[in-house]
Amino acid sequence: MTIDEVVAFVAVAEWGGFTEASRRLNLSQPAVSRRVRELERSLGAPLYERAGRRVRLTAAGRALLPHAEAVLATVRDAERAVREEVARQGETRSLGLAIVGTLADSHLVDALRAFESRSPDVAVELTTATSRQVSALVRTGEASLGLRYFPDADPRLESIPLGAERLVVVVPAAHPLTAGRLPGLEALHGERWLGFSPERGQPDSFGHLLDRLLPAGTRVTRIDSLTAQKRLAQAGLGVALMPVSSVHEELRIGSLRAVEVDGMEARLPVVAVRRRGGHRGPLTEAFLEVLREHTPGLRG
Repeated sequence: MTIDEVVAFVAVAEWGGFTEASRRLNLSQPAVSRRVRELERSLGAPLYERAGRRVRLTAAGRALLPHAEAVLATVRDAERAVREEVARQGETRSLGLAIVGTLADSHLVDALRAFESRSPDVAVELTTATSRQVSALVRTGEASLGLRYFPDADPRLESIPLGAERLVVVVPAAHPLTAGRLPGLEALHGERWLGFSPERGQPDSFGHLLDRLLPAGTRVTRIDSLTAQKRLAQAGLGVALMPVSSVHEELRIGSLRAVEVDGMEARLPVVAVRRRGGHRGPLTEAFLEVLREHTPGLRG
């Protein structure tokens, strides 16, 4: 097998299909498919089951994935270590950072600005993704550090608590509810909720949190994008539980309204994730230090 084949195989798993994998790798879809087929041929086993645009790992693919991720992480660690060692004074260095998109609207923006002002010779290569994808990017070494919601249960990753974002119930501007505070979520009985799907293998996730808070039998439409949830809520197609930082603008202009709920202390833990035993260069450690300095607001 070749590194290019392993990269293609892992990218399809990370991004959920050949189309998105090809976009992320800046390759044509036939090129990604060809590399995966070559890998399957060399291993003598199919790695993906294909049904139109939908793909899922076979048993052989699931067996290969953690080893393939480890291979890529080792190669990328080696490259990173050498580049840091031979970097000359004044040369631009890079730090790969994967982040859940909504966190870019919070206190972490201040951390990024502070880091870049302290290290003007460092270019931060930022990738936005879901929490699950952030962890995958860190496991493969594509990102040195990830910022996501909830600790990751994967023993290959270390989760470093940074704080928590407060969650609020949001309703569309035209919602018939006029009260700004409710005695409990039962007051929204019969509403359709918008929320994330619980993540498999992750006992704590945004989807699990919503299910624990809502009364039994509540209808929940699963939308795995916070931006899409906001748009649907604005259109009057449901109510949602969202981080305050992600709806600041919508609340300001009045397209969404926040409703306080008595007794509901819902917060979304924010963590930095890094690979256990992975390369820990000075840039990663420096950025972690800046993060700890600039995210105390997440604890408020």
